[in-house]
Amino acid sequence: MKPAAILAFQPPDSRLGTRDSIATEDSLADHAPIPLSEIFREAVATFRAHKMRTFLTMFGIVWGISSVILLVGLGRGFVVDQKKHMETLGKDLVIVWGGRTSAQVGGIAAGREIRLNVEDAELIRDECYLIKNVSPELRRTIPEVSQFNSASRGVVGMWPSYQEFRSLKLSEGRLITDEDEQEGRRVLVLGSKAYRQLFPGQPAIGATVLVQDMPYTVVGVLEEKKQNSNYSGPDNDYLFAPYSAVSRDFPPPDKPGAGITRGYLDDIVFQVIDPEDHEAAVMQVRRTIARVRHFDPLDKDALFIWDTMDGAKQLAKIFEVVTIFFGCVAIVTLCLGGIGVMNIMLVSVTERTREIGTRKAMGATKRDILRQFFAESAMLTIVSGILGLSFGLGICIAMTTVPLPDFVPHPIISPISIVASILTLSLITVTAGMYPARRAAEMTPVESLRYE
Repeated sequence: MKPAAILAFQPPDSRLGTRDSIATEDSLADHAPIPLSEIFREAVATFRAHKMRTFLTMFGIVWGISSVILLVGLGRGFVVDQKKHMETLGKDLVIVWGGRTSAQVGGIAAGREIRLNVEDAELIRDECYLIKNVSPELRRTIPEVSQFNSASRGVVGMWPSYQEFRSLKLSEGRLITDEDEQEGRRVLVLGSKAYRQLFPGQPAIGATVLVQDMPYTVVGVLEEKKQNSNYSGPDNDYLFAPYSAVSRDFPPPDKPGAGITRGYLDDIVFQVIDPEDHEAAVMQVRRTIARVRHFDPLDKDALFIWDTMDGAKQLAKIFEVVTIFFGCVAIVTLCLGGIGVMNIMLVSVTERTREIGTRKAMGATKRDILRQFFAESAMLTIVSGILGLSFGLGICIAMTTVPLPDFVPHPIISPISIVASILTLSLITVTAGMYPARRAAEMTPVESLRYE
């Protein structure tokens, strides 16, 4: 050991210096590589000697990987939650209102008001083969009186199919049937808030409600509906009845010159057969109504249409972009953690310059030094990566099992984010570890031992 150190400091003009006997790989060809267990033991000892520095370096990697998994998971959760919220409004739903023409057709001047009636709904039902279900909507805000309380809530007249594609789910009782519609029965299904106001803490099924002095029998009560979108108010607030009964008992007031006639509707709601063909289905409805109402089917102002599927697609695209942005921010954070690892390893190489020189003087090869420093950086990143993956996945799982406010989505674990994290971590391991390790391995014993 001592002679080797002395030889390492002999001047270049000595007989040994000319042969470069110590620095050459040939003279160390028979040197046995340091066992991996010894390399790991020394790495652990180094980490323990610099606990705070090691913790802060690892924290950057842990936070970066956790951010990738959590932010991408929240972005995907937003998309799924928004889709579920849209389904509370209705499944593959399109709402149509009458408008005012903006183009002249067949000698008829523009500016003519288009008012929908029940015949339009029947025409869509009978002729539009791309439409799965359709229903008219006739809304009246009129006083209601039960034996316990009174209210002045909206009553919706509709066809029974409306209850299915508008996602009206029962809490108790039954829904309105085809027989109720055909016979014009005076029956009601109450929204959850309407039920609580008219029957506070009391049974409602079979009870009678006077709707503007007309006796209606309550046959069902709806579940509480968490609804973040609507076009005439939350469904919880309404009372639902057969269209035939509402149009008979509560016709719209006569307004001379206003175009309000028997069969007048507030709007028509329909469900398409295939969501992928929703644009073709909407155009089919436009053409069908335009044929009998004599307006240009391409006149967007003649009918006001809310296509919820188109809105859902646009919203999904927005959240996809937001998710990608979140993922990129998280990946950058992870890369910054990798830069931190490289910086710490470079500092470590500088601090241990004399140690590197001593080890080389004692016979350590470039490969030994390279393996030692690369192993240290690899341990830092791999252990930090495992902790980060565990922490990120744990948070996502925990958030799916606890109740959260409606505006906070439940994160969905994305396999893509996990793969991206692992690939980025692998790149960081190689990049952040190899450069400092090669720099340490290239040091010469003489320069290293002279370093102060």
